[in-house]
Amino acid sequence: MLPSPASCDTSSAAAEIQRQQIRHLSPLERLRKGCALSNRGRRLAMEAIRRRYPAANGEEVRLRFIELAYGPSLAREVRCWLDRPAS
Repeated sequence: MLPSPASCDTSSAAAEIQRQQIRHLSPLERLRKGCALSNRGRRLAMEAIRRRYPAANGEEVRLRFIELAYGPSLAREVRCWLDRPAS
């Protein structure tokens, strides 16, 4: 569901046009668009983390993303898993 016009800068008319366009998409096209939006959001978040922590390596950036997106508990578990000795 799209946000209500009161919660964003999209006019009611524009929001209705968006809804009509979405209704005409096939389920596969909707899935593709949803995945593309999700990927874009993730990329933007990672870029923001890189700007905030310019000295962080790729692994640290990913761990900070996990912490922000999924919480510190999961980030700690992933960090422990990454730090475990290879068998």
